[in-house]
Amino acid sequence: MKTVASTQYPVPSRAVRRWLQAAALALAVFVFMGAGDPDVRFKDLGHRMMCTCGCGQVLLECNHVGCQSSDKMRDELQAALDKGGSNNDDLILQGFVQEYGPTVIAAPTATGFNRVAWIMPFLVLALGIAFAVHIVRSWKNRPEPALADGITIPQGSELDEFRRKARKETDL
Repeated sequence: MKTVASTQYPVPSRAVRRWLQAAALALAVFVFMGAGDPDVRFKDLGHRMMCTCGCGQVLLECNHVGCQSSDKMRDELQAALDKGGSNNDDLILQGFVQEYGPTVIAAPTATGFNRVAWIMPFLVLALGIAFAVHIVRSWKNRPEPALADGITIPQGSELDEFRRKARKETDL
């Protein structure tokens, strides 16, 4: 009889196997995230651009019958996607900006002055709220008005007597 020397590998525990399976699943999701329907990319880019016919609508939602601008732009977008399928979406958008101007982009970019335009309303709102809180606190912490010389505020039973007289005089 011949014996073969075998090396025993440690069997990973159940928890380690679960973590390895979860890591493999996460890796698969990450790898295949870019894969999918090319029509989705067309719709995404088409909804990020405006039609240049003057209707003020998103490119893929321009509803003018026979609109020459939207048909031409859709064809150009499809050609750009077909030509460079793996092109960066930003490069395709930049090509449209160069051809049609910056108004073709539906939402302003977050660079330069546009960043200030996005931030300023929130900043003004925050400053307004802070100002309102400051005013209310200053009103709340205001000292009581001082009484003129010789005026005293009645206390205790004397105040109760004035209340009783006021009730008696106002009853009909």
